[in-house]
Amino acid sequence: MAPISSKIAIIGAGISGIAAAKQLAKYEPMVFEASDSIGGVWKHASFRTTKLQTPRCDYEFSDFPWPDRDNSSFPSYVEIIDYLHSYANHFDVLKFVKFRSKVVELRYIGDENHREGKGEYGRLMTGHPAWEVAVQTNDDFESIERYTFEFVVVCIGKYGDIPKIPTFPPKQGPEIFKGKVLHTLDYCKLNKEEASSLVKGKSVAIVGYKKSGIDLAVECAEANQGPNGKACTMVIRTLHWTVPHYTIWGLPFYLFYSTRSSQYIHERPDQNSLRALMCLLLSPMRRVVSKIIESYLLWKLPYEKHGLKPEHPFHEDYASCQMAILPEKFFPEADEGRIKFKKASKWWFYENGLQFDDGSKLEADIVICATGYDGKKKLESILPQPFTSFLDYNGVMPLYKSTINPMFPNMAFIGYVETVSNLQTAELRCKWLARLVDDRFKLPSVENMLGHIEKEVEVMKRTTRFYKRQCISTYIINHNDELCEEMGWNSWRKNSWLSEAFSPYTSQDYDEDN
Repeated sequence: MAPISSKIAIIGAGISGIAAAKQLAKYEPMVFEASDSIGGVWKHASFRTTKLQTPRCDYEFSDFPWPDRDNSSFPSYVEIIDYLHSYANHFDVLKFVKFRSKVVELRYIGDENHREGKGEYGRLMTGHPAWEVAVQTNDDFESIERYTFEFVVVCIGKYGDIPKIPTFPPKQGPEIFKGKVLHTLDYCKLNKEEASSLVKGKSVAIVGYKKSGIDLAVECAEANQGPNGKACTMVIRTLHWTVPHYTIWGLPFYLFYSTRSSQYIHERPDQNSLRALMCLLLSPMRRVVSKIIESYLLWKLPYEKHGLKPEHPFHEDYASCQMAILPEKFFPEADEGRIKFKKASKWWFYENGLQFDDGSKLEADIVICATGYDGKKKLESILPQPFTSFLDYNGVMPLYKSTINPMFPNMAFIGYVETVSNLQTAELRCKWLARLVDDRFKLPSVENMLGHIEKEVEVMKRTTRFYKRQCISTYIINHNDELCEEMGWNSWRKNSWLSEAFSPYTSQDYDEDN
């Protein structure tokens, strides 16, 4: 059977995939979603208590505000899924989505000499098929359907689907442990009663100290109230700063990092000589801002009481998008002894629990790995050679404007860069991509794009030791300025100089009617 031919494929129907489908709607894209629902990680990798990390007004589409956007509470993952469904229905995007359609292979069938000239990337839409997409439509691998497309947008993201599980030497792995071992992805599949029953009355060890581990610790503590409850222990390799809310010494948090004036103290790629000089002169302010926030957090939260004060400055966590908002009950539960902490650089299993490099042991009935996801393996599972060899560029996905890999012809990636508001980031890049597909502007040469990517990596390296997460939060406004200029928009989007300097940028500032 000959492959079905179309213009654009979008892989994944999470936040990025739905945003891409809306912006590319005139091409009637096919959106392949492996599950039976839109929502991505919000649908398939969230706990009962999972909430957004920012106020809802900072996490909305530019042309579809939340109905109660002035509500200062953080919406739950259920509210976010409902909001995404409302958006998709409002703009009639669901008609493009093919559910239960898992992409299992991509094969490049375009011209190997796809570039128009020496060092040129070439047009995204050539009028000829460039990629063959193999899609499994149910659990039977014999039901493979094949399609061909001129252009493919990959929106499967880095999180969910493939858990990152630590490896162990022989006789030190979970096979010798008498208890139960699972990943947070397994825990997400449990309903409220199943999750509570799993951890109630059990000694639970949670490996990890990111947002998912913190949320899980609170759920374990809530299930173990009363005299028969047992404490859960968080096993922590690297401490990170956490914040209780978005106010620091009575000032809104955005004043410190999320306004144009605040971002002038941070380095960005391709800055001119004057900007570089200003950044150098203002560099002490970066440390001052970080110290102000750290002093507040040490005063407000019992970091030192529980041995949780990080050794690195706060701005390194912000620059790597690792600042987590704490659940209200986290430290109260820790103060009551229902959440405990164990710092360890190395750990492994023994028959009754975990053993650590300092010689100590932790008895446990259940070990839950909040150790993240393997985004690289997700891509390797569908991309062919030689393209998989370009996936790891100093530990990050090399993307020009967070969207185009110069070595991947006729393909874009949405959702592989992190900021404080990933929805806003994804939507604006989808708008930029739609205009690029329309051939309204051209990409620089491959050499220049690779050079720009290298400069971004160098900035990240100088900013934070956690640069491999590819977070651009400290210069996101300037990054968006470049996208606006290429689209022919005015990069300064506010209605006054005062707002431009001291107001945070939201999705509504990037509405096309603005």
